[in-house]
Amino acid sequence: MAEAVLRCGEGRAKAALSRGFAAEWQAARAKGETPQIGSANPPLHPARPPKPELLSPREVPRRRPGTPEGRIALLHAVAHIELNAVDLHWDIIARFTETKFPMGFYDDWVKAADEESKHFNLMCDCLEALGSHYGALPAHAGMWRAAEDTVDDLMGRLAVVPMVLEARGLDVTPGMIKIFQQAKDTQAVSALETIYGEEVAHVAYGSKWFHFLCGRHDADPKEQFHTLVRRYFHGDLKPPFNEEKRAEAGIPPDFYWPLTAQD
Repeated sequence: MAEAVLRCGEGRAKAALSRGFAAEWQAARAKGETPQIGSANPPLHPARPPKPELLSPREVPRRRPGTPEGRIALLHAVAHIELNAVDLHWDIIARFTETKFPMGFYDDWVKAADEESKHFNLMCDCLEALGSHYGALPAHAGMWRAAEDTVDDLMGRLAVVPMVLEARGLDVTPGMIKIFQQAKDTQAVSALETIYGEEVAHVAYGSKWFHFLCGRHDADPKEQFHTLVRRYFHGDLKPPFNEEKRAEAGIPPDFYWPLTAQD
């Protein structure tokens, strides 16, 4: 299932496949079944549609969010993040099957992948309501870099993807919601509020399973987190931080403040 999602290129089709597989999994689990965890050969890079054109972060045009074009660009960027998140969550399921986990690990990441698929669809709906679509603008090519860097390090993947990159979403989404509230775009506000509410759990899944592995290896979680983020994340973490939501997701301030730029 996971590999099939990763090898599907078109965005809406990938989301539909993802949601269908998640529904199958959840229906089986609701009946008390324990599906067999097989093995997979996931691609290093997931299939992608021909558009959007992928550019280096410096080449992506900057648009002012106070303009209609800028708001479309912002929604397009979020859609791109969500599509990458669909693949990231299925990839963590497919790539690390040699590590034995309780079934709850798979329950969590299937649920996260399902919700990211829903989020991608919500962003596409918002773009189409404004006369645009996913693929109409160039996008950030670096989104998959964290997956490539941690292709053989599960603890590194958990540290960098949910606990750094997705946690950053908790920091910036309230500001995005305000932009669309000021523009009286109720559809975008509702979609972003849904994303904001559900992303806390995705960050929490990362923290939970990171701490689980630290316990298994008798490692100090905070020290391990600092080591792995310095190894795999390119650059410093940038405040301001949404300390309340990060704490709700199981990430205390002494995990991330030491990784900011020090004067």
